[in-house]
Amino acid sequence: MAAAAAAAAGAATGAKTTIHLPYLLFFSAVLFSAGGYGVLARRNAVLVLMSIELMLNAVNVNLVAFSVYLGQLTGQVFALFVITVAAAEIGIGLAVVILIYRNRETINVNDINLLKW
Repeated sequence: MAAAAAAAAGAATGAKTTIHLPYLLFFSAVLFSAGGYGVLARRNAVLVLMSIELMLNAVNVNLVAFSVYLGQLTGQVFALFVITVAAAEIGIGLAVVILIYRNRETINVNDINLLKW
């Protein structure tokens, strides 16, 4: 009850609560590390694509955090470009995975050897 009253008082005076930059950088590093582990350890192509998306989202957190910290919109604009590239990447990546599954009947990354002689 007291927390709600304090939040209402803060909203009335225009005070903002912010998350400090080191916390966001730590969160982004953990997110990027989890994505990197997923790319290196997973054998399923769909999970590898999801891990790449996780890494791109970690980059977006960094871009937006530094954008807010520096008071510029440049990082947020770059984050929009990264989201656009990520959407295109996942669309093309899933199309390639579906085609490989149709031809090879597997999406295991270790079994895909299309470029070998």
